[in-house]
Amino acid sequence: MEYYLAQANIARFKAQLDHPIMKEFVDFLEPVNKFAEESPGFVWRLKDDQGRPASYIQSPFKDENMAVNISLWEDVDAFKAFVYGSVHSYFLRNKKKWFDVKGPSQFVLWWLPKGELPTLDMAKEKLEFLEQNGASPQAFTMAEFYDCTGHRIAAPLSRLRMKHNSSE
Repeated sequence: MEYYLAQANIARFKAQLDHPIMKEFVDFLEPVNKFAEESPGFVWRLKDDQGRPASYIQSPFKDENMAVNISLWEDVDAFKAFVYGSVHSYFLRNKKKWFDVKGPSQFVLWWLPKGELPTLDMAKEKLEFLEQNGASPQAFTMAEFYDCTGHRIAAPLSRLRMKHNSSE
């Protein structure tokens, strides 16, 4: 069986999307999401019924300021290249401008058989599982990574740092 890498992350907005402090984030939602869709290895991302970013979808976390992002990638290298090696990294580094980063697990990865799509409920279950049980083949992080056969492997971020350090 073949698998794709699913990711979900949640974050609580500091304000409603139409608030002035959210302007930079909102202005770049579409361009960054378009860049993701054009990135090598991108498979799918959650959108609302009108095709807008998932930030506009009602959160299953009973908090109207809780944003949910879910996407599907061919493999960890494609995901990592987009998240840490593209314009997206600016928003990751500056997330404290727009999000309250305190609280439970905000990011989870899992393998999903090709042909299936992750759902909001699935993402919520994976985040809760990770929070309650720690990393495992069912739900994991970039720091505690499992391959699609369930084996723990060297963290992809460590490999990224090693490559970066060796090029200095």
